[in-house]
Amino acid sequence: HQAQHLQHGLAALRLVGFPDPVKAEHTYPFELSGGLRQRAMIAAALVCRPALLVADEPTTALDVTIQAQILQLVQQLQGELRMAVLMITHDLGIVANMADEVVVMYHGKVMEAGPIEDIFRDPRHPYLKALMRAVPRFNMAPGERLTPIREARAVTDHLASGRGRPQAEGQAEGPLLTVRNLSKRFVTRHAGWFGSQPASQILAVDDVSLEVNAGECLGVVGESGCGKTTTAKMIMRAITPDSGAIVFNDRGTPRNVLALQGAELFAYRRKVQFVFQDPFSSLNPRMTAYDIVSEPLVIHRIGDADERFARVKELMALVGLDIRFLRRYPHSFSGGQRQRIGIARALALGPELLLCDEPVSALDVSVQAQVLNLLLDLQSALHLTYILISHNLAVVNYLAGRVAVMCAGRVVEQARHEELFRRPVHPYTRALFAAVPDPDLDRKLDFTALMEGKASNPAAWPEPFRLDGSRCLGMLDLGDGHLVRASENADLKELRA
Repeated sequence: HQAQHLQHGLAALRLVGFPDPVKAEHTYPFELSGGLRQRAMIAAALVCRPALLVADEPTTALDVTIQAQILQLVQQLQGELRMAVLMITHDLGIVANMADEVVVMYHGKVMEAGPIEDIFRDPRHPYLKALMRAVPRFNMAPGERLTPIREARAVTDHLASGRGRPQAEGQAEGPLLTVRNLSKRFVTRHAGWFGSQPASQILAVDDVSLEVNAGECLGVVGESGCGKTTTAKMIMRAITPDSGAIVFNDRGTPRNVLALQGAELFAYRRKVQFVFQDPFSSLNPRMTAYDIVSEPLVIHRIGDADERFARVKELMALVGLDIRFLRRYPHSFSGGQRQRIGIARALALGPELLLCDEPVSALDVSVQAQVLNLLLDLQSALHLTYILISHNLAVVNYLAGRVAVMCAGRVVEQARHEELFRRPVHPYTRALFAAVPDPDLDRKLDFTALMEGKASNPAAWPEPFRLDGSRCLGMLDLGDGHLVRASENADLKELRA
């Protein structure tokens, strides 16, 4: 009987495309990637051969390429097993690609229901129309803003002096931040009994070079584990790179960030601040909103208690939060409000550069629009410079002027956002675009462009992009600042075509 159960389990794992079902018998969940964990969950649901599969946000925590594979898998299984699927999601792109019938809910009530064609081509209910306008899309007109369902009014008309970088005329020449050939390896712990097996090395970041000009937003795109956050932490000096250089242009004075010590490093950290990915775990639950936002001011000994209180009140107004909330604790705020507190904390010291690590990935669609609009308004009001890290290409397209695409620790392509979105050259960039579900019935997902899940394997890329460890590839300039990592023998005309 047990052998029979095991065979059923292995068959279910095979069905969902597990690479090695027999090995999976002895594998714990923490040893699996996010995509494989989700496949295991789907396999568990399919063991009983159900007539109905209820998929509750099945891809929310996954990268776009993995998400597309899971959606393709659900579609294939639906065809093979002839089962019905109830897909619960807040992503309209997934709805457009997967659904036949749609039910739109709000506050526990059905607002609108009907066939997919009617819902997308002729939305009737104001809530559905608002939802459509709140989602970042690739076909947005230049200067078009997202329309959140509930607008958060940010007050930017009474800013305290000395915040952000001064107006453009007072700026020094050259980029604000220059990153050159940054590399970082992590050593994993010894394995086996008493550490009998040697430790291995993981190359997290390999030869990353970036330039960020004052007042611009540079988007860094890539899936989990590609080295985006590690790069940001090295810019912050939270992690020390193995090699490379980081130069910060401090109002005309180039500062070697990796050589900064003591008071100089303390001063640098005032100018570069971090907005964290998870608004739930990045705020201390034992501190009030006032304590959280004023903490940087206390650490850097800025002002007395009255000055700090005035500054915190102004920061709360700046991010669109009521100053009556100052004595509340994080648990009484929604996800979007918490993220705005996190942004207020990052702005407390008047930084010039903000590192935003997936600032909206943990938020709902309508709340995402609020936070993205806030970041856009703050950038122009405070003359801020952003490095926006995200795996959501539509978010990057909305905020960023230039985009760098990272895969397996390397920057594989870099260009102005309109150029990159119009003419991606690198096979990984193309696969990334092909994997984004667009809330547009005329632009369905092309599952064949995903390279059968090998898009993020550098050894599987075609020539002249292949990275198999036998050679180092440099960045080739295709003109107008469009760089792509390829063999130096590559034909530039062919790449531009």
